Amino acid sequence: MKCVQHSTSLRRAPVQQRSAERLSRILDACADLLDEAGYEDLSTRAVAVRAGVPIGSVYRFFGNKRAMVEALAERNLADYSARITRRLAAMAPGDWRGVMDAVLDEYLDMKRTMPGFSYVDFGNQIPVGSPKGRPNHLLAGQLSELLATHLGRRPDEDLHRTFLVAVESADALVQLAFRVSPEGDPRIIAEMRELLQAYLAKRLD
Repeated sequence: MKCVQHSTSLRRAPVQQRSAERLSRILDACADLLDEAGYEDLSTRAVAVRAGVPIGSVYRFFGNKRAMVEALAERNLADYSARITRRLAAMAPGDWRGVMDAVLDEYLDMKRTMPGFSYVDFGNQIPVGSPKGRPNHLLAGQLSELLATHLGRRPDEDLHRTFLVAVESADALVQLAFRVSPEGDPRIIAEMRELLQAYLAKRLD
């Protein structure tokens, strides 16, 4: 079961398993409806109907649809981090090229297969939450923490800046690839990998 942990967008965090499962159903419904109708036509009432919960249950967790989408973005980031962690466990330490491929492959897979992800990802597509949150900064920080030990580095400001440049570059090119083709233009994605490899070779080798 997917669940939001320590979400800053929740009015009230779930305590019991039943409440956590209800929250998960609400976010699943939110993701499905984003794919079907988009953000503008998303409503808390429609989410409640799709999730099979009373509207009061939605408002117990969220004050509005923006907070709900922010929680979905936070869950996406948690799921992404878990995917990267699993990939790292099967990789040899120090292999930054393998790490880069894993980071990109997992993101692209979520982009192609995860409900609602194309609309919100980690908060970039539908800007949510505090402007100080800056999803790409959060992602770069998360990657620094996750990957530092594996790369034999410290999660310091220099590593964070390296990942931030890589994340911002990849984000722009991934958006371009998916504007060109619904599944992501493979030629643009291949050139993105080359660009990132050239940059990271200077910073991580």
